[in-house]
Amino acid sequence: MIVALLNQKGGVGKTTLALHLSGQWAREGKRITLIDADPQGSALDWSQQRTREGLPRLFGVIGLARDTLHREAPELARDADHIVIDGPPRVAGLMRSALLAADLVLIPVQPSPLDGWASAEMLALLAEARIYRPQLLARFVLNRCAARTVIARETAETLADHDPPLMSATIGQRVAFADLAQSGRLVFEADDNSAAAREIAALTAEVGRSAP
Repeated sequence: MIVALLNQKGGVGKTTLALHLSGQWAREGKRITLIDADPQGSALDWSQQRTREGLPRLFGVIGLARDTLHREAPELARDADHIVIDGPPRVAGLMRSALLAADLVLIPVQPSPLDGWASAEMLALLAEARIYRPQLLARFVLNRCAARTVIARETAETLADHDPPLMSATIGQRVAFADLAQSGRLVFEADDNSAAAREIAALTAEVGRSAP
């Protein structure tokens, strides 16, 4: 399965979710390749930091920020159980290529008013990709979510009947994600019973159940 994390808006947590989804699957014994399709190269930076810290490699990270991604990803998928694509913000050509490569698109969104998360451009690109890939699945993922806030509840309620639908698993606003990223670690490596680690495990399991 090829899973792409995409959103035209930057700063919604695509890289964090891509790394942790990859790490959780690797922890479960899956062969994973993460494609860093963001010209900023944050996932590659994380991987290099992990090497500098002397931490074991959990999965491969490949930089592939070009619009031939849809032709190259299936080749890489032959040697992996899952491919995870960390997509670019606001690069339409790269976004289109990632959409054409994917079996499942995850769109991370943060609790915010409707016009904050509903990117008309992102949904238009998704609709365009489905002309060529009618079987393409997509899901919103509520990320950096303080569960008890009114805005989080309202965002979840708004997305509940939306197309694409919302994943049941949500990821909280956890400082552990940012703190651990500085040393190239994932949350389960620090505490596999933490709220952050449990949320990532729940999301990964739901993504697996959503597989086409």
